[in-house]
Amino acid sequence: MSRTPHKRSRRPVALGATAVAAVLAGGLLIALPGGASAAASGLADDFNGDGYRDLAVGAPGAVADGKAKAGAVVVTYGSSSGISAARHKTTSQSSSGVPGTPETSDRFGTELAHGDLNRDGYGDLVVGTPLEDVGSDADGGSVTILWGGSSGLSGGTTISDPNASGHDRFGQSLAVGDFTGDGKSDLAVGSTGKDVWIFEGGFTKSGGEAGKLRLDAQIESGAYLRGAVRLAAGDFDNDGTDDVVVGSSAGNFVYRGAPTGPTLQTEAGEGYAGALAVADFDRDGHDDLVVGSDFVSVTDQTARGGYATVFYGGAAGVDTTRKAVFHQDTDGVPGSDESDDSFGGALAAGDVDGDGYPDLAVGAVFETIGSATHTGNVWVLSGGPDGLTGTGAQSFHQGTSGVPGANESSDMFGDAVHLADHNKDGRADLSVGAGGENSDDGAVWVLRGSTAGTTATGAVSFGISSVGIGTSGQDPMFGDVMAGA
Repeated sequence: MSRTPHKRSRRPVALGATAVAAVLAGGLLIALPGGASAAASGLADDFNGDGYRDLAVGAPGAVADGKAKAGAVVVTYGSSSGISAARHKTTSQSSSGVPGTPETSDRFGTELAHGDLNRDGYGDLVVGTPLEDVGSDADGGSVTILWGGSSGLSGGTTISDPNASGHDRFGQSLAVGDFTGDGKSDLAVGSTGKDVWIFEGGFTKSGGEAGKLRLDAQIESGAYLRGAVRLAAGDFDNDGTDDVVVGSSAGNFVYRGAPTGPTLQTEAGEGYAGALAVADFDRDGHDDLVVGSDFVSVTDQTARGGYATVFYGGAAGVDTTRKAVFHQDTDGVPGSDESDDSFGGALAAGDVDGDGYPDLAVGAVFETIGSATHTGNVWVLSGGPDGLTGTGAQSFHQGTSGVPGANESSDMFGDAVHLADHNKDGRADLSVGAGGENSDDGAVWVLRGSTAGTTATGAVSFGISSVGIGTSGQDPMFGDVMAGA
């Protein structure tokens, strides 16, 4: 490896200009058994409606139509045998029916979210392209909905920026949830400004959203403060309406959902959030919020290498007095706390062992293992009646028995993590992205869930050549982001 390590963030990277394979021009969909005739499942991440959850992965540095760093998104489809690269579709702005034109450094696929936005039973994929130039507005950013259907994702609709002159990087953060309580999925979009926009449910392919609301967040904004860098959705007070979390350099603010738009409930954790995750880890009926603090200030003595804090939900919403902090010096968590590991830089929630309690995957892309620096590591913490615990935590990297590959410097294993049941066995599978694998080509691993937790037995991995993305000096960073991650 000969790359300079860098933090997982929404950032440009140097790419070559070699064109990606023609698959990016029109996309590739391998035959999906039962997919074309399957009834829609209603699952938010089932893009072809066959009843299996799918995995959407960004390659924001991929070349499309000859344009360096134009970006692409790869969907690999779930099945009874799980995720396989042989069942995929790769989409860019040069794909048929997708709005826009590939341009150098657009980075289509920098941010991803999913949900059934037009209520047809098929999951739809929302793609953020925050560095896209919009007319004369450099880095104005754009948001595109790719529509699900019986043959998978097809076509798209642009969500217009309501305040293009007031901010940049529209689409740098995304979240889907019912923020107005009308039973329809809404879309929250962040930018470098303080204004987070809620696009109201009732989306159509031809007309976009049914309406929009402006949330003026209590955050700092500007070129260096970056505005709303993270968004997440969850029903923390169990009132049937989703709340929205806005993560920023100034802190993480929870807004209670309401028909007239979200209103501020509380601040949960100070400082920059490397990642956010939401799940009801103790199954008390209230969603809980996890904030990943992957890069800590010199004055923060919690943990030198980063940490994850779970704030439990309650009748009044997120309860900042009831919380638990996890890092590599927490009892039961393998490893040891070291400076700049970036523990908490990626988070995902799902029930890996089928016991009914969600578990938490935590990535640390800068973890050093042996002589390999910044090779990366992922942990799985268990949920239970008392919430998350470090007891019995599992640890995985490319040197773990059964995990394909080998630890190399700057792989950044754990750049993104994702938990979902892709084979319908009742247990969530762990997907791991490593945007730095093979000198920024990137790769993805999938480890199965089991009654004993996540297992490396039968683990699979695949890189860019398996999904039709070219390899000649591009730095596509496949695996840098995953929908729901």
